[in-house]
Amino acid sequence: MTRSAKKVVSYLLKAGILIVAGWFIYRQFNKKNNDLKQFEHFASQISTTHVVIVMGLVVLLMFLNWFLEALKWRYVTKTLINISLWEAVEAVFCGLTWAVTTPNRLGEYGGRVMFLPPRKRVPGIFAMGVGSFSQGSVTNVLGVIAMIWFVANYIHTNLALAWGVTAVCAIIVAIQLIFYFNINWAVTLLDRVPFIKKYHRFFEVMGRYRTHELIKIMGFSIARYLTFSFQYFLVFQMLVPNMNIAPMMMMLTLFFLVSSAIPSLDLFDIGVRGFTASHLFVYVTDQNIAVIAGVSSIWLINLFIPAILGSLFVLKLKFFDRAD
Repeated sequence: MTRSAKKVVSYLLKAGILIVAGWFIYRQFNKKNNDLKQFEHFASQISTTHVVIVMGLVVLLMFLNWFLEALKWRYVTKTLINISLWEAVEAVFCGLTWAVTTPNRLGEYGGRVMFLPPRKRVPGIFAMGVGSFSQGSVTNVLGVIAMIWFVANYIHTNLALAWGVTAVCAIIVAIQLIFYFNINWAVTLLDRVPFIKKYHRFFEVMGRYRTHELIKIMGFSIARYLTFSFQYFLVFQMLVPNMNIAPMMMMLTLFFLVSSAIPSLDLFDIGVRGFTASHLFVYVTDQNIAVIAGVSSIWLINLFIPAILGSLFVLKLKFFDRAD
C-alpha cells in the first residue's frame, strides 16, 4: 500500500470511529432521557448549591478516577516502553471512546494500545490484561465480603443454596488472587499449548511483573475503587439522605460485583446497571427511582463524558506508524 493510500485509509478509519462513537453516544443520551429527567426531579427538591457542589465533586472524581487508570496504564506498560503521563492519559480516554461501541468494553483495549508503537501493541494488550485482572480482583474480593454480609442479613430462605454459592465464589476469588500474584503461571500454561507457544513473544510480558510491581498495580486499582465508590456515596447521600451509610456501602460493593459479572454492551449497560441496582437496593431503601437515577447519572458522567473527550485523541492515532 502506498503512503498516500495509507493516509487515506487512516483518515477514513478515524472518521469511522468518531462517527460510530458519536452515534452511539447520541442514541444513548436520547434513550436515557427519562433517567436524566428523574435525576433532575429529585435534584430539584434539593438546594441548587448542594446539587452543584455534589455533582461538581462527582465530575472531579471522574477525572481522578481516569487519571489513576492512566497512572496504572503507564506503570503496566513500562516493561514494554516508557511513555509520558500525558500519552497515558490520551490512551485511556481514547480507549473509552472505542469502549462504548463494543461488548464488555473490549474496544478499550484496541483504542488504548493504538498509542503504542506497532510492535508493542499486541504485548500491550496482555499488559493491559494484567491491569484489568487487578481491578477485577479488587472488585471480586470486596464483592464476596459484601455477599457474605448480604446472605447473613437478608437471605432467610434457601439458606443452604445461598451459602453454597457464596462459598464457591469465595473459592474462585481466592484462586484468582493466587493466580494474580503468580501471573507468570499464565505464560507457562500458554507455552504448553503448541499452536499458542509460537506467539510467546506477545504474551511473555505477563511474566515480567514481580510481586512488588503487582502489589503497586493493585494499589492503583484499590485507589480507583475507592474513588468511584465515593462518587456513589455522594450522590446517594444527596438523593436518599436517610439511607444508612454502612448498609448502603455494602450493597454498593455487592452491586459492583454483580454488574461486573454480567456481560453487556456499554450502549445498554446503563439499563443493566439500573435494573441490578433497583433489585439490590430495595433491601436498604424504598427509594427505588432515586437509586436508578443516581446510578444512571454517575454512569453517564464516568463513561460518556470521557468518551466524548477521548474522541479528540482519536485524531492522533497512527494506524500505519512503523516506529519501534
